[in-house]
Amino acid sequence: MNVLGEKDMNKYCKIIIATLLAASASCACAQRTPSSSGIANTTNIDNKIENAETVADNSGYVYTGVAPITEDDGTIKIMAEKSNYKNVDISKAPIVLKVFEEAGVTSDWQLYEYDSYADETDPIIMSSDTDADIIKVPGLDPNQVYIKTGLFVPLDEYFDYMPNFIKWLSENPVEKAELTAEDGHIYYVPSLNLADDYQPCLMYNQVWLKASGLSEPETLDEFVELLRYFRDNDMNGDGSTDDEIPMSIMAEFLPYMFGPAFGLDLVSGFQADDNGVVTYAYADSDNYRKYLTFLNSLYEEGLLEADYTSLDRDTVIDRISKDLTGVAFDFSWAMSMMYSNVLPYYDGTVDTAFLGAKPLSGEHDGFYVGRNSLAGMFGVNTNSVHIELAVKFLDYAMCDHCQDYYQWGFEGESYIINDDGEREYTGNGKNNDWLQSLGINPGFVLPAAQSVEATDILVADWHAESNLAMREYVRDPWPAIYSTSKESDTVNLYMPDIQSKVDESAAGFINGSLDIETTFDAYITELMDLHLSEVIEVKQTQYNRYIEAL
Repeated sequence: MNVLGEKDMNKYCKIIIATLLAASASCACAQRTPSSSGIANTTNIDNKIENAETVADNSGYVYTGVAPITEDDGTIKIMAEKSNYKNVDISKAPIVLKVFEEAGVTSDWQLYEYDSYADETDPIIMSSDTDADIIKVPGLDPNQVYIKTGLFVPLDEYFDYMPNFIKWLSENPVEKAELTAEDGHIYYVPSLNLADDYQPCLMYNQVWLKASGLSEPETLDEFVELLRYFRDNDMNGDGSTDDEIPMSIMAEFLPYMFGPAFGLDLVSGFQADDNGVVTYAYADSDNYRKYLTFLNSLYEEGLLEADYTSLDRDTVIDRISKDLTGVAFDFSWAMSMMYSNVLPYYDGTVDTAFLGAKPLSGEHDGFYVGRNSLAGMFGVNTNSVHIELAVKFLDYAMCDHCQDYYQWGFEGESYIINDDGEREYTGNGKNNDWLQSLGINPGFVLPAAQSVEATDILVADWHAESNLAMREYVRDPWPAIYSTSKESDTVNLYMPDIQSKVDESAAGFINGSLDIETTFDAYITELMDLHLSEVIEVKQTQYNRYIEAL
């Protein structure tokens, strides 16, 4: 059993962390320096929060956390992501425009494709070759790679201009600890994920499932039996058995969908067993071999399509709209908002929907891997000539007032207040394409927090019920804790080559271009030759500190 998968333990641990952090200022013996502890020492940050005061900026204007952020006209250049919805220009979305309008500044965008954002922006950030005032970093920067470039301003030195952010930090001590770097500074304002709710899950076309006469699969064997039935029968009733696609799974979701049945958290990569021993799931010589063998068998049978690596969400939606596929795996959000609603016979009921299901089990009980609550990280460029303005804008952009826009949109357009005084979405608000074009949850470009309440009301009732039922299967991923300098040097030096080897080999093992029987052992040896053992040693040290601190 995966230690990090124990939901109750992690929630308990977070409470303990919060208690330790609250006590750290008064109990010197309990304090740990960043170099000796995986949990950041936030005493310095606490002092800065307590001593922050509202001050005038260089123009003499005093920003108090509400709009406008300046009396002078200003322009802020932001490097960030395009929407993952191809038909949405997030820079022109009304919610995003509203935030800038209220702030009293003009936007200047440098947006890069969602699917290639890390590849395109990593060299720019590493070389500091950008004049953007605000930069969204790729990923969470756990090894402080981008922090070490010197490109980002220590935001805690500007807390006098960040009343909303310091309020949020005070109310979220665990996240404050996770955001505090080894040097004691905070460099990023985060977006926030739903960590337990609306996570990626398996979904079945209920009309096809009922027509098959088979029960919802609980095991891998039962799942394969269902796929074969979908492949070999006229599920869509068009008189042909040649156009049925048993399942439509994007390559990035294969680890989510099948890894747990083999006892592997392939989403996080690193995991700990009951005894606290850390391993790398992609180097598990027994279970990962079985995982690859299983996927190769699906590929050979045509149950996993030949071009699965090129499958994208738009193609999946198109197939579903034409009633061509019976199984999907995606973020739960897609269940009623992108998949069920395009089915030609969907009538709003669960019996005609793509419905979420519990995870598949094999030799191990299945589970779903959740997400860390911290999501996109936004920092301010040290080379900016508008640092104070950029800092204030980030602060305003993450305030409760703006979060309300991000989660609900605009009253009268996307939602109304009903006679019971509760919010409910309008017809437009229930249209996902329209809602995305409005700019709902614009985490691509702004520090937006997701909301369970807003999502529950937005989706179909059966979808909210399904999400609630799925929560018991969601387990925490590897915790978000900054590495020490020495640890990050080791991980940064070796992990890119290890990851490249893993990615390239996985595709080969699955499609059969690499023979599992004759080359898998050599694959494991190559990972070790790439210094995987040294990386695992670092992760073990971090995990030990994490547990000890709790």
